[in-house]
Amino acid sequence: QVQLVESGGGLVQAGGSLRLSCAASGRFFVINAMGWYRQAPGKQRELVAHITSGGSTDYADSVKGRFTISRDNAKNTVYLQMNSLKPDDASVYYCNAKVQRTLITWEVDYWGQGTQVTVSS
Repeated sequence: QVQLVESGGGLVQAGGSLRLSCAASGRFFVINAMGWYRQAPGKQRELVAHITSGGSTDYADSVKGRFTISRDNAKNTVYLQMNSLKPDDASVYYCNAKVQRTLITWEVDYWGQGTQVTVSS
């Protein structure tokens, strides 16, 4: 089994910064793309940022220029640096990893447990 453990959420004032981390552990062949999603109460889960195994990134328009996704493949960890936070960024943030458990199996989506980000105005 594969586990994703997130950390780094919390309460911050508008304009402040937070850094989220998500570490993958367990038995697997390779982690392909990783990403961060968020889901606010009553809303659908949305993609925030995405990074391939080669380091190519993509961002939601609402966070471009403020958030930066990165990964450390040696540590199987993905990060999300969030700057200039706004009240609209408040949500539960979920880590996602597309994992191939063996050489010959398809990749499977794994999710972290979620970490709360609260932004006070």
